[in-house]
Amino acid sequence: MSSTPSQAAETAADACPVIQSLEQIGSQWRLAVLHELQQGEQRFNELKRSTGANARTLSRVLDDLGEMGFVDRRIEEDAPIATYYSLTEKGESLEPVFDEIECWAGTWLEGDLE
Repeated sequence: MSSTPSQAAETAADACPVIQSLEQIGSQWRLAVLHELQQGEQRFNELKRSTGANARTLSRVLDDLGEMGFVDRRIEEDAPIATYYSLTEKGESLEPVFDEIECWAGTWLEGDLE
């Protein structure tokens, strides 16, 4: 009896926490936002500029990361109204992961990054 591609993907995801983790944080824009917020709280336009994401994409990614518990949103009501984003404890816990990826990239991608 053979399995369908979706059943095989479900089995692989169930068997591997790495795959499950990457499904939450693994998109280009999610990683970019999470990495930028490691530097501290930022306004929407600061994140837009530093990540290179367009406003629609960034808004969607921030909403997704907020729903998953990685990012907090704070609104300052003073004129002009400003929205600030920061990492939650869950988001901050990814700092050593980013450090390890940077270390790995420094060793193995050195020539590829030029």
